[in-house]
Amino acid sequence: MKNLIYFVIAILTVKSHSQNKNFIDQPYVETTSKADTLIIPDRIYLNIVISEKDTRGKISLEELETKMINKLNSIGIDLKKQLSLSDLSSNFKKYFLKQQEVQKAKLFNLLVFDAKTAGLVIQKLEEENISNIYLEKTEYSKIEQLKLELKSLAVKKAIKNAEYLVKPFNLKVGEAMFISDIDVNITNLNYGRNSAIQIRGIASLREYGSEAENKEIEFEKIKVSAEVGVKFKLEK
Repeated sequence: MKNLIYFVIAILTVKSHSQNKNFIDQPYVETTSKADTLIIPDRIYLNIVISEKDTRGKISLEELETKMINKLNSIGIDLKKQLSLSDLSSNFKKYFLKQQEVQKAKLFNLLVFDAKTAGLVIQKLEEENISNIYLEKTEYSKIEQLKLELKSLAVKKAIKNAEYLVKPFNLKVGEAMFISDIDVNITNLNYGRNSAIQIRGIASLREYGSEAENKEIEFEKIKVSAEVGVKFKLEK
């Protein structure tokens, strides 16, 4: 029985070695390629803080909340889908603590779909003395599909690279022998995470590339790249 087991193992080992040897012995060309693009985020998450402290107690929290809701309604925000009440996170606790007194405040999460609306939200809420607005994160809703498309583009680019590499040798690129999905990278400071950036008033919008006079705001574009490695057979 032991001899049979050893025999089977020996066959598998020889077969595996033979396959590897055949792969290595074949003439091939190997290349890596990258495809990338810049996209505008279409999901912008803002944290809105309302507090009686900001009006020195002249306006109650309930009044501020009503004013905020009315302003958001006036610019077409779908409150049921885009606005939610959040517990005060650790990032905001210090803001509400002064001389051991807890300030009466609320934290809301707001989702908007473009920078223009984000700027309008900031402008309209500032008119009601609500200027503590934080950029939580930015996202792109079709990121997974974009990753796949970039991988496909990178493979096509790898074919071109291989063709140019072998052209001086009067050789042709054959079928792919091996394809490696090397890396997908997303470059954006605020993508998918809490960036702890505070937006206070229209004047500070310049740091986001805005024009103070028209009160527009821009967010950093998201750079997405995909890299692949491919081995091609060589043909005469």
